[in-house]
Amino acid sequence: MSFRQAVSKLCKELLNSAPIRIKPYNSCPIAGKLIVSKYDFGGHSSTNHHREVFRWVILSGQAAIILGTCSVPSLAEDVLTGSSSENGFRKIEDASMISNEHTSKWRVFTDNGRDYFSQGNIEQAEKFFRSALQEAKEGFGERDPHVASACNNLAELFRVKKDFASAEPLYVEAINILEEHFGTDDVRVGAALHNLGQFYLVQRKLEDARVCYERAMKTKRRVLGEAHTDYADTMYHLGTVLYLQGKEKDSEDLIADSIRILEAAGQGESILCIRRMQYLIQMYTKSNRFAEAEILLRKILHTMELSKGWKSLDTVVVAERLALTLETAGRLNEAEELLERCLDARKNLLPDEHIQNAANMLYIARVKMLVSNQLMKTDSCRAVAELDIAKNLLRSSIRVARRVLVRLLEKKGNREPIGGLRKTGKDAQSAALILLQSLNALGSLEIMKLEFLGSREYIPAEAADAALRQCISTFKEFGDQHSISDSPQVKAEYLSCLRRLDYLLCNGLTSEIGAAKDIKDEIWRVEGEISKAGNTRS
Repeated sequence: MSFRQAVSKLCKELLNSAPIRIKPYNSCPIAGKLIVSKYDFGGHSSTNHHREVFRWVILSGQAAIILGTCSVPSLAEDVLTGSSSENGFRKIEDASMISNEHTSKWRVFTDNGRDYFSQGNIEQAEKFFRSALQEAKEGFGERDPHVASACNNLAELFRVKKDFASAEPLYVEAINILEEHFGTDDVRVGAALHNLGQFYLVQRKLEDARVCYERAMKTKRRVLGEAHTDYADTMYHLGTVLYLQGKEKDSEDLIADSIRILEAAGQGESILCIRRMQYLIQMYTKSNRFAEAEILLRKILHTMELSKGWKSLDTVVVAERLALTLETAGRLNEAEELLERCLDARKNLLPDEHIQNAANMLYIARVKMLVSNQLMKTDSCRAVAELDIAKNLLRSSIRVARRVLVRLLEKKGNREPIGGLRKTGKDAQSAALILLQSLNALGSLEIMKLEFLGSREYIPAEAADAALRQCISTFKEFGDQHSISDSPQVKAEYLSCLRRLDYLLCNGLTSEIGAAKDIKDEIWRVEGEISKAGNTRS
């Protein structure tokens, strides 16, 4: 194979392969991941579950169950005052409540347990919740709804501790008591069933979660009606379970219906509705339905522009997500224009050496590489000019990402609270991913330039070789940090870089051919690690 043929073949493989893709920093999780931060786009993962806007639904009677739509604990309230909840239920003063030593202690123990729980003192909270359960039984009777509330609180604590075996019977007991007291067609029963469904979902017991959510949805439909937002909430959660079970059409219909109910209730611009739209966008994107994803993204962006404007990073993140969708759909000019606007906005909002700027420059460079490829046959001068601009952007991205990564790892070396260390580790992981992808993209760019040169003579791909080897050395430099080397995305990018360098070596496009065997051995090793990690997660 001639030099020109080899380069041409490699360029086609690079451009026809999966696009260089990274998760927008603090914005879009990978497919399959549940929403974890503000304005994320995603679904579920085995390690992260809902931190969606927490909707406290106060369901009143002699006792209340607070419905949690996320992994934030759904602690039950004590006997109630007269204010309204956000969903229209009124707290009802229970004038008939028996007042004795046990009921007084139950109230005190419940309040103390919630206080300790909110402070993160799980051990003390458990002691008070156990005492509250005992006092509820002695003060109200074994089958009283107050006992159901106490069971729910203790169950939530066990769930947070991941003591699922202790939590499940308490959830079930709470449901049984409420059904005995109020009957099956009662909103409190529906709320308790929703809680149990969430408990099963956290453990990936999908069939059990489906059954609970379906029962809860039927109850809420009969009691509240199909236009109620709380009914829509359970509908949405059932949709997420069906999606994980592979029933994508049924899932999509439920989630879309839950969004329509919120819109009809005047909550179409709420954060809750936006996040549900983002989840549906993730589904559309995964199935290559970019036109439908674009419609929802433009709706969200319009809402963000009106409510926050372009001086908010939230708006920038949504616009960036739209630009990436446009890029994937092949609408490169629109994508480039929007990404450049995002970068301008970020430069006004963030320091120059911020990791989001590095990611944004990488995105623009990638689009320019695709534009250059389109121009190769019609306007080679402009095609090369686009690559030169992309190269400068990638160099800037590499410089910023490296400096951010070094600072984060230095910070990680200092003593920090556990929560701070965890966040620093995740930030370092994102910075390392952006750095590796920028280096990898630079290697791809240099290979493309060889094709444009059109020389019939042997020209070693020295610049491409250097960029790819720098990508490899960067991974090895920072790979001793577990927060980086353990990341599947980082490891996959490292593997991509190894494969591209191997291609150069095998096709004689670099003069340094002595390391070919070492590169192949490293490819096999990394492939084995990724395969093993995938089997472990599944």
